[in-house]
Amino acid sequence: MKVAIVKERRLHETRVAASAETVKKMIALGFEVIVEKGAGLASAIRDEDYKTAGAHLAKDFAACVQKADIVLKVQRPLSKEEGGIDEIAALPEGSTLIAMLSPHTAPEQFKDYAARKINALSLELAPRITRAQAMDVLSSQSNLAGYRAVIEASALFGRVFPMMMTAAGTVPPARALILGAGVAGLQAIATARRLGAIVSAFDVRAAAREQVESLGASFISVESEEAGEGTGGYAKEMSIDYQKRQAEKIHETVKKNDVIVTTALIPGKPAPRLITEPMIRDMKEGSVIIDMAVEAGGNVEGSELGKVIEKHGVKICGYGNLSSRIARDASALYARNMLNFLTLLWDNEQKKLHINLEDEIIKATAITQGGKIIHPQFDGK
Repeated sequence: MKVAIVKERRLHETRVAASAETVKKMIALGFEVIVEKGAGLASAIRDEDYKTAGAHLAKDFAACVQKADIVLKVQRPLSKEEGGIDEIAALPEGSTLIAMLSPHTAPEQFKDYAARKINALSLELAPRITRAQAMDVLSSQSNLAGYRAVIEASALFGRVFPMMMTAAGTVPPARALILGAGVAGLQAIATARRLGAIVSAFDVRAAAREQVESLGASFISVESEEAGEGTGGYAKEMSIDYQKRQAEKIHETVKKNDVIVTTALIPGKPAPRLITEPMIRDMKEGSVIIDMAVEAGGNVEGSELGKVIEKHGVKICGYGNLSSRIARDASALYARNMLNFLTLLWDNEQKKLHINLEDEIIKATAITQGGKIIHPQFDGK
């Protein structure tokens, strides 16, 4: 069976769906691998590296996917309406597409996959169970994004993070506040602590306290009997009363901090607004906010995707796709997630793909099959 690894063409996307290491392992399983020329260059993977691993090189997207049984991508394919190459139209009918297909933000594309009888599987939908951890692209990429968020903050911040004692005097440590203690938030906490900042964190989930404190940060909470735990380990949307008290608590806290990283997301809904303009107005001059939820509408009022803006003396960073800013490691981890998922679909005895919808991981990720949208969450869209 032929597996195609294509070059990503979406703006600011520098990752690739396979590394030379995973190509070699795919070939060992019995796949024939075709890589589009230049697919890995932004991730520091040369065409020669893929060729040495045993892959064939294709001159462009169309040539790469022309006879492919399976197409591996990072982000969803481009459609005709988005301009440029119509990647969906180029996919062979009946082929299998595996990628992060943005099911909550671009479900309209699922009809296009079904029309071409493409078997589409969306990796973001993998369940948060032990057996699926090695395939969890959201965790692997969020982990790196949380790290990068703090690095971006340190670059924008006009001071050092750690306390420094010098002959000329003592420089006090920076104070960092992390809003949301999921995978990205916990890595942001750990990174800010490594850099020497005094760190505190807020999360609606009471269970996050232990994890936050184990990393050496202080936990900030709102007194409430309302549980913040949602499905799949995510936070749920809280009541209006809770949100009001949460805003008051955050407003009080942001005044004392120099760096804020916001990570709050609710699957299928706009990101909750955590930082408002009145809060920004009351922050210290020279403070920095990194809005990691900017692509989902933003946690910060006024943040702009892909830009650093300044309001009331505060820098607000809206860089999207932060893991792509460290593409080499992000691609390496994503490629391993992809290989583990592909192995789950592979019948090693018969050397063919077997999309077993009885398997809970495959069932959770399968969007289209046999010309139909089969995922119960999206079959009406």
